[in-house]
Amino acid sequence: MGLQSHNHTHKIFLLCNYILLGAASSCIFLTLSLRLFPSIVGFLFILLHVITIGGAVSGCAASSAGSHKWYAFHMVATVLTAIFQGSVAVLIFTTTGNFLQAMKSYVREEDAGVILKLAGGLCILMFCLEWVVMSLAFVLRYHAFVDGSSRGGNGNANANANGSGKEDDLKNWPWPFQV
Repeated sequence: MGLQSHNHTHKIFLLCNYILLGAASSCIFLTLSLRLFPSIVGFLFILLHVITIGGAVSGCAASSAGSHKWYAFHMVATVLTAIFQGSVAVLIFTTTGNFLQAMKSYVREEDAGVILKLAGGLCILMFCLEWVVMSLAFVLRYHAFVDGSSRGGNGNANANANGSGKEDDLKNWPWPFQV
């Protein structure tokens, strides 16, 4: 039963990351539809979605490879983009006109407002999904650590069984932390 629930959690994690990929790329295209060569604000908006895509890709890589480096990048990118996605969504829905002026859109204002609110709705979706993804990543990492598997665990399941795992783990730490 534990393995089946772990596989189910892993599939949900991957599905959420794929939805994040689709939503972020859709926001990029919506932004480009407002102005093909974006202003500074538009460029930063697109950069936020590119970082979101990078976080989702690293999440997929972390879940399949079990690398600590990919996991760390995924968590940092997801936390930062979640904060900024929520902030941008609030800005879009509270000050749509000012946001459009900052983006220097050449689309008619009524149509640009609708396009921008579609992007804001996707930002809210991404904000919620990123918190779900972070929770699922933590659960997957915790289960991998408890199971001692090579997919995200410490990789020393046999060493921990005979008691020498702690010394092996300490040898991999940076030199100031080795005791």
